[in-house]
Amino acid sequence: MPLSNSPALPVLVVGATGFLGGQVVDELLKRGKTVRALVRPASDASRLESRGVEIARGNMLDLDSLIAAMTGTDAVITTAAGYTRGGKDANDIDTIGNANLAEAAHRAGIRRFVLTSILTSDQTPQVPHFWHKKLAEDKLEQLGVPFVALRPGAFLDQVAASAGNPTDKGRIIWIGKPTVPLTFVRSSDLAAYLAAAVDADAHDGERIDIGWDRPVSMREAADMIGTRAGKKIRVWPVPSVVARAIGAVGSRFMPLIGDMVAMFSWFDTGRYVADTRRQAELFGPVPTAEESLAQYADKLTSTRN
Repeated sequence: MPLSNSPALPVLVVGATGFLGGQVVDELLKRGKTVRALVRPASDASRLESRGVEIARGNMLDLDSLIAAMTGTDAVITTAAGYTRGGKDANDIDTIGNANLAEAAHRAGIRRFVLTSILTSDQTPQVPHFWHKKLAEDKLEQLGVPFVALRPGAFLDQVAASAGNPTDKGRIIWIGKPTVPLTFVRSSDLAAYLAAAVDADAHDGERIDIGWDRPVSMREAADMIGTRAGKKIRVWPVPSVVARAIGAVGSRFMPLIGDMVAMFSWFDTGRYVADTRRQAELFGPVPTAEESLAQYADKLTSTRN
């Protein structure tokens, strides 16, 4: 895939008001890119506008608004995920919404579409939000959209702090086996890779694992964060019998809870591990677990001061 021949054309970011999408916008602006953001009609876009980002009002469930947002753009990066956002439209966002994005990109003639997918998504039909990413990849391929899918591991800065700052609380709550190694990423690293993928020398249709140099268990991660922060951090695992009960009830009344429990059950298999060779070829040296956990610990302690 050649580099962009239209550097003045904007990159559209879908999910720009979210946790990861906002960091992607920052990375694109650092690279001198013009950025357009898809923002829902009722959402506050003032922070984006203050940075010179062009705002396109629309919704992933409104195909016409997506086509309008993509018209005149060079590339698209989507970080949108109904699962993490929640709400009554969560499933539709991850199914109909992703299909609409692919269709709009096809009609608009996008040069490159960068999809935030999920590690091992093609192996996990039992985890709905993982499988939806695999289906999104398939839809892009079916329509002939020139795309690259980055498949990151678990977001350390979300899962480790899901019950509060672990250096404040002295513990991390983990729904699974704390001794099973798995692949993690830091969201700031992933944002940089997503921005770089717009012009990376990748092949159309590539699925690229994203992670660290090795998998680590949550217990090991807690120990390394604690050592760096100078504080003992314990891992409080939710017993498997409790997790299964939560998943069974959640599947009936709150599907996203059942989805989450299925995800942690997959983590426990030890198969949630990235092959980072292609990551290294495209984006440079793969972060080590040690340096990534040290950087995360430093960020946690800086927010306390």
